[in-house]
Amino acid sequence: MKKYVLTAICLILTNVYLFAGLSVADEIKKQTYIYGIKDRDTLRLDKYEIPSPAEEERTCVIFVFGGGFANGERDNEFNTAFMHELAKSGYVAIAIDYRLGMKDASKQLDGNPMTFVGMLDNAINIAVEDLYDATRFVFMNAGEWNIDKNRIVACGSSAGAITVLQGEYLWCNLHEAAKRLPDDFCYGGIIAFAGAIFSNQGGLKWTVNPSPIQLFHGNADSNVPYGKLEMMDWAVYGSQPISQQLKESELPYYFYDVENAAHEISGDPMVQNLNEIRTFITKYVENKEPLMIHTQMKQLGKPELKKELELMDFIKANY
Repeated sequence: MKKYVLTAICLILTNVYLFAGLSVADEIKKQTYIYGIKDRDTLRLDKYEIPSPAEEERTCVIFVFGGGFANGERDNEFNTAFMHELAKSGYVAIAIDYRLGMKDASKQLDGNPMTFVGMLDNAINIAVEDLYDATRFVFMNAGEWNIDKNRIVACGSSAGAITVLQGEYLWCNLHEAAKRLPDDFCYGGIIAFAGAIFSNQGGLKWTVNPSPIQLFHGNADSNVPYGKLEMMDWAVYGSQPISQQLKESELPYYFYDVENAAHEISGDPMVQNLNEIRTFITKYVENKEPLMIHTQMKQLGKPELKKELELMDFIKANY
C-alpha cells in the first residue's frame, strides 16, 4: 500500500513540475518590431518578457547574435532559449537583427590581408550602427515597456560580442557614430561571450570610463583572439588585454577566463553560466557595486590546444 501511495505522490509531483515548466514558457510573451530599414535590409528585434501587472522598471538585455558578421539569426533555437532564460530571470530580453558586412566575404577575399582588414572594419562599423539604432528604439519605448533606461545591457556572442564591445569603446571615445545613441545615454553594462575590440589607435584608450564589462573567453580561441592580434596598422584586443587594462585602471569588470578552451565559449555561457550572468547584472548593473572579479577555470585531462594565433589563422578560422 505504501508503495502505491509513494508512486502516486511521485506522479503528482512530476506533473506539477512539468505543468510549472510549461506555464512559465507559456507566460513568456514575444513581440517583434521593425527598428530600421537600411537599403534592402529590414531590421527587426524580438522582445521577450513575462508580463507583470506591476509597473516596476526592469533591467533590459539587448542580445547580438554571432556568425562572423557573415551569417546567423536573432531567433534561432539556441538564441531563443537564451532569451527565455533571461525573461524567466525577470529581465526584458531583446534579440536584434543587424547587417552582415562579411556576408559575401568568401567571394571577395583576394588573398590580400588588407582586403580582409578593410572588410572586417566596415562589417564591425555597420553592426555597431545597427546596435546603436536598436538601442535608441528600445530607449524611446522604455516607458511603455517598463524598462529602466539606466539598466540597458548590451550582450553579444562572437561577432555580436565584438559588436557590443566595439560599441562601448566607440561611445567611450566620443566617436561620431555614437551620436546615434540618445543624449546622456550610457549602457548599464556589457556582456561579451568571446569578444574583442578592433582599433588602429596604437593601444586601447578610453576617453570616458566604460560601463561595467563581463567577459567570457577561452585562451585557445582561433575565431576571436583571446590576446592581442596585430593586423597591419590595426590590432584586435581580446578579453585578456581588455581585462588587464581594466584591472590596471581599477575599473569594474568580471572576467570568466577559461584555459585551453576554444570558440565554444562564445555559446557555452548562454547555457552553463546563467548564474554568473545574473550575478553580474545584480551586483554590477543594478547594485552598482565597484568590483573586479577574475575567475579562472580549466577542464582537467583535456588535450592541449594551440594557443598562438596568427592573422592567417584568424582569417581561415572564420572565412
